[in-house]
Amino acid sequence: MSILTLDLGQQTGWAILEGGVIESGSKSFHVSRFSGGGMQFLNFSNWLNSLRQKFSNISVVYFEEVRRHLGTDAAHIYGGFLAHLTAWCESHSLPYQGVAVKTIKRFITGNGNASKSAVIAAIKNKGFTPSDDNEADSLALLFYAMNLNNNINNLSSLEAY
Repeated sequence: MSILTLDLGQQTGWAILEGGVIESGSKSFHVSRFSGGGMQFLNFSNWLNSLRQKFSNISVVYFEEVRRHLGTDAAHIYGGFLAHLTAWCESHSLPYQGVAVKTIKRFITGNGNASKSAVIAAIKNKGFTPSDDNEADSLALLFYAMNLNNNINNLSSLEAY
């Protein structure tokens, strides 16, 4: 099973587990003031396609489900990226699931209100060196998803009595 996790935004964090190897990064979708209004979404969709070409065995996608944004622009960008992501998943018959920010933070740090620096520190304690908080968030979500899928796999291997 290959798992892709995303922290959606103009600076999108991503992580993937494929073949027992974890790769991650942070991708910028900032555009110039001269770009058309849809360019960042087009760039995001093209990037998703390039991920699919590089990691052809993606079997599930998890994304950070943000329920509160600090500004209108952030909310619009997140909503647009989410729309493009879910349409992309549907077009590739990939299951997808949002996970609340507090759930991810509680899982990785033990505190649902943990700071960005606490999440980064927790990821560093696992041997990773994220380039920014977006990559750290996507890695935290990947560890959450791995734990969730491991528990599901363990449950499915139980015999019914």
